[in-house]
Amino acid sequence: MESIKVFSPGSITNLSCGYDILGVCLENRGDEIKVSKTNQKSITIKSVNGFNLTKDIYKNVSGIAAQALMKKIDIDHGFEIEINKGIKPGSGIGSSAASSAGTVFAINQLLGSPFSLIDLVKFSMEGEKFVSGSFHADNVAPIIFGGITLVRTIRELDVVSLPIPKDLEMIVIRPNIEIKTADSRKVVKKKVKIEKMTQQSANLGSFVSSLYSEDYDLMSRSVIDQVVEPDRAFLIPEFDNIQRISKNSGSIAVGISGSGPSIFSLSNNRITSNKVLESISQHYSSMDIEHDVFISKVNSGGIKIIETK
Repeated sequence: MESIKVFSPGSITNLSCGYDILGVCLENRGDEIKVSKTNQKSITIKSVNGFNLTKDIYKNVSGIAAQALMKKIDIDHGFEIEINKGIKPGSGIGSSAASSAGTVFAINQLLGSPFSLIDLVKFSMEGEKFVSGSFHADNVAPIIFGGITLVRTIRELDVVSLPIPKDLEMIVIRPNIEIKTADSRKVVKKKVKIEKMTQQSANLGSFVSSLYSEDYDLMSRSVIDQVVEPDRAFLIPEFDNIQRISKNSGSIAVGISGSGPSIFSLSNNRITSNKVLESISQHYSSMDIEHDVFISKVNSGGIKIIETK
């Protein structure tokens, strides 16, 4: 192969009870990334379409992740990257992660796949560190592994793939504002009371159990954030009302996606999902708040190859 184009999907993270730990890969929002081999032993970003982002390889997450990969292999050529952004930066559904993960996945394919999935997550985390100020893998892990993932640790990176309940789907609501991940992380308290930590740990454990058992009642009782969400809710327009409306429309659980402003709502049937979507959209429209709403199943495959040459 001389070139490859991939679709790198968005993701929902935290799921309320798993801050910086849990992630879910989405189906129908993402970036298209084309990577081509070049004769020069360097990384270049030829174009970025969709949003006004830099082509500087030291300031664009695709370039940063690609450079991290290149440091680990000795080759006599380089790569040119073309990015079509389908995820708005600062939207809370893994915009930077989609670009960095899609780029290193594509390069790895062109090289004949010498790197493991864990390696690709590590390279992608370099891009996440640049935009957020800290290493975290909760977005890039589900994009690269597919499905629902739990990051057990980032020190000696350990990613656990979790079961996907067959009927689970997500309604994603994005008010048209931008929240930078680095800014959103600043409002998170550095110290947590032991009582809250205990309850959060219990919620995380029971949520994982609900995935194995497909127990949606248990899931509803588990997807609750006592640590981070209370501090971030004020950043998102009408969050409390959206949460209430979603629950009244039959949602299993509602929470902030990643650092926001996107909100996720869980459902186990399309009728309920459509009802939640319509109710939320009507509320935001009545408040003159521009927004985007969509429904997604869990994407078990992760990054998808579109074409090769």
